[in-house]
Amino acid sequence: MKPFQIHPIFAIPLLTALALFTQPNALTAREPAAKANTREEKQRENREFRAAICAHHISSGLWVVGRDYQRTAEEVIAQDIAPFTYFGWQPDFKYHVDEERKIVTVTAPGAPPRSARYLGDQGSTILPRGKEDVFFQPVKVPRNLPNASTQNWPMGEVGATTPLPDGVDSKAVAAALDWAMAQEDQNTRALVVAYDGKIIGERYAPGWTKDTPQISWSQGKSITATLIAILVQRGLLEIDQLAPIKEWQNDARREIRIRDLLQMSSGLDFANLGFKGETLTPENQHMRVYFDSLNVFEHVLKAPAKVPPGTRNAYLNSDPLSLGKIIRDTVEAQGEDYLTFPQRALFDKIGARSPVLETDPWGNFILSGYDYLSARDWVRFGLLYLQDGVWQGERILPEGWTDFVATPAPADEKRNYGGMFWVNRAPRMDQVPQDAYWPAGFMGQVTMIIPSRKLVVVRMGPSAGDVYPFLNETIGRILKAIP
Repeated sequence: MKPFQIHPIFAIPLLTALALFTQPNALTAREPAAKANTREEKQRENREFRAAICAHHISSGLWVVGRDYQRTAEEVIAQDIAPFTYFGWQPDFKYHVDEERKIVTVTAPGAPPRSARYLGDQGSTILPRGKEDVFFQPVKVPRNLPNASTQNWPMGEVGATTPLPDGVDSKAVAAALDWAMAQEDQNTRALVVAYDGKIIGERYAPGWTKDTPQISWSQGKSITATLIAILVQRGLLEIDQLAPIKEWQNDARREIRIRDLLQMSSGLDFANLGFKGETLTPENQHMRVYFDSLNVFEHVLKAPAKVPPGTRNAYLNSDPLSLGKIIRDTVEAQGEDYLTFPQRALFDKIGARSPVLETDPWGNFILSGYDYLSARDWVRFGLLYLQDGVWQGERILPEGWTDFVATPAPADEKRNYGGMFWVNRAPRMDQVPQDAYWPAGFMGQVTMIIPSRKLVVVRMGPSAGDVYPFLNETIGRILKAIP
């Protein structure tokens, strides 16, 4: 493989004058009426924000996940929300579903009601307090692909599982998957194994299928990296260029490179207070993008520098969302439509029909966590990386990109993180080869890519515990069943 190639910039993206003059006052629309000072006020604020994220989950559970099979609000609450303390659902929370306008409203005791609205191909968006609509025009995202039943795997579904590659012990694969699905504490909803380009085994929980789009959480960060890679391949960005963000040019942030952002090493000051207890407050900058109706790009661009770029590795949403801002500016500077760009530039290329990438009320992708894909489409994503960024003879990602994302970030002393992908160099899992790397999302969403064994393993479903011992054992069993 050749070293990673650097391409010249053909354009430096800028916000258009039209966008500047047509966007409403974002700060006024999204900020709480008053800052919470007393403990009682903070508790009320925490309940309000938990109502907001629950409204989002009900909305997307009904109309994003529910596009594959019909679900009721009661089922979504019982399956996706109430069992998990992260979301803070309480029996005295009240909800209302407006089927006609596709709005879900949740009210917590003593707090203002909060709503989320389903926007079609942009999924569901938490609305600012008291608002009933978003501040952008949602668009339909065409899938420029024929019916999957008419195309061969991996562009379609024909021949996805047959014939099996030579040397596969199908009984041992089946036994490994049966064992994995029997671990009820993991709540696995999809488990798919692809070896040498073919699916050699898959299992789904009742009600979940190969086509069901599931919330993938921070696996979306790896999609962000991939969209950056596509723009590098087109010659519109360079990995080592200074981040083309105009808001950063008059202070220390002007030294941040795209490489630093990809490696979670920007050095930005961006608090992450976690997702438990009374942490859902405006001070929780990292998590706030999931429970408040923010303009997420404005939010992250306010983060000041804390340490020099490249000197500290910290897992913070500031970095992938800053990359998201760069993606939007770059795409729109080329006269392309931002909201359809991921499907056109990436998903159509690899036969992925299920993706729904959700936005904030201003139409910015919250691709640090609000993304829905089916398990088989995550397999396709993994295969793109397994094939060094080449898909059916077309180079989609720059030569050497897969090596870059799978190499530990220099600032990461634990050697666990690469370029918006996690890595196993430490290793984190002793039954998994050290060349493995993967997108990972909250509550156990994982697409494991193992180049030395030509293997992709996708695991989805909301696990409340540590998923890695489970993955270590599951993949260890699978590895024994293949050459």
